[in-house]
Amino acid sequence: MMNKTKICILGLIASVFGFQSCLDSDSPNNSAEALVTVKTADNGKSFFQVDELTTLFPDNLTKQLYEGKEVRALVNYSVLEKETAGFTKTVKVNAIDSIRTKEMAVVSSDKPLDSYGDDPVDIVNDWVTVAEDGYLTLRVRTVWSMPTNIHVLDLVGGVDSDDPYVVELRHDAKGDTNGNRVADALIAFRLSHLPAESAADQKLTVRWKSPTGTKEVKFNLHGNIKQPEK
Repeated sequence: MMNKTKICILGLIASVFGFQSCLDSDSPNNSAEALVTVKTADNGKSFFQVDELTTLFPDNLTKQLYEGKEVRALVNYSVLEKETAGFTKTVKVNAIDSIRTKEMAVVSSDKPLDSYGDDPVDIVNDWVTVAEDGYLTLRVRTVWSMPTNIHVLDLVGGVDSDDPYVVELRHDAKGDTNGNRVADALIAFRLSHLPAESAADQKLTVRWKSPTGTKEVKFNLHGNIKQPEK
């Protein structure tokens, strides 16, 4: 029987469900409460986009996060009794941890589909597995024999000539396929190769090779899953 572990995987993720804080916190519980996109306002300060309608201003952060790079992140926060112009809520950040965030890929004559790897992986049905704010964020699970082994995941578009909203999740385990431990990880993909405009009810079809065969799931591209309320 395989043992399931939750580990930080070099080269794939910057956070897993251990949720190690980037900040010193007096919060009694540093568990993740929201999945956000870290963005930069016109004044150079970082803020959080929760969904297409909700933004959070982190009142206690004085430095720009992640050198101004736009990334997905898990955050634990407390809502403050104050308003900040242009934002839905003002919050105190208790803890934040970035998720490995990368551009989606696209099939080309120089980079065919199978060049992205064909090793099995599973997408886990979880509250952080969601398409929203122009990203697809996934909790994935696969065999990982050692925490230092590098695995590569790619979300590949251009796989269906009739439907640009069909993509494949591809996994290159770099030969690490014979271990007896199963690890969970988080990764986010910018949906940069999808059409610029889409219908409000547009679905994104994601296919992948599971250990039990080929699977697919449809996501609401404009993410109607609400984040946990404070």
